[in-house]
Amino acid sequence: MAEITLFIAFAAGLASFLSPCVLPLVPAFVAYLSGTTAAEIKKDSKKAKAAIFVNTVLFVIGFTFVFALLGALINSVLLNISYTLKDVLGKIGGVIIILFGLVLLGIIKPQFLQQEHKLKLKGLKPSYAASFLFGAAFAVGWTPCVGAILGAILTLALTKPAIAFGMLFAYALGLGVPFLAVGLFTSQATALIKKYQNVMKYVSIAAGIILIILGILVFTNNLAKVANLTFASQFLGP
Repeated sequence: MAEITLFIAFAAGLASFLSPCVLPLVPAFVAYLSGTTAAEIKKDSKKAKAAIFVNTVLFVIGFTFVFALLGALINSVLLNISYTLKDVLGKIGGVIIILFGLVLLGIIKPQFLQQEHKLKLKGLKPSYAASFLFGAAFAVGWTPCVGAILGAILTLALTKPAIAFGMLFAYALGLGVPFLAVGLFTSQATALIKKYQNVMKYVSIAAGIILIILGILVFTNNLAKVANLTFASQFLGP
């Protein structure tokens, strides 16, 4: 079951990156982190490229560190809880994940998820240290789009504490790899994002549907059966 759950977490990180309220801002954000101007990006200078990529790496390390730490805490606190409590967490977690799916589909709109929450780091000028701290702040703060997806993954991690560290690390990888790609190919990525920006709204719809299915599986305690493909063996026979 661990493999499919880690894949779900990785895909959730990718969906967070592709969400309509994050993706359009990424090129400008990574440029700001490195203190690089739009003119330098257009010139494709080696100095600008190096500055952007190094700062993007540190930004990704910042939020990966926070997510991994969160996973380790969940693992250490909840690993040895009783079977009954795990079952209760599964029921509650399943409902919460379904609700997050409905949020992404726009069916329900809770006020706290419609507002942008950020940990503000005032007075920090672009630098290597600032990039790492911005990454950590990015993990602590969240936008309406990312909030529902990250909330669902955190809830899933709470119901599966044994693999919580791996799940949140996989989520960070799913979110971080495309960030690194933008940092490495900023000018090309900017053009690509502008070209396909309108398509990205469908990512939230797809993610919402997947979260609802995932929530139902967690609530009914059938996620392990799907992961082990036991449902397929019922049809294929011995």
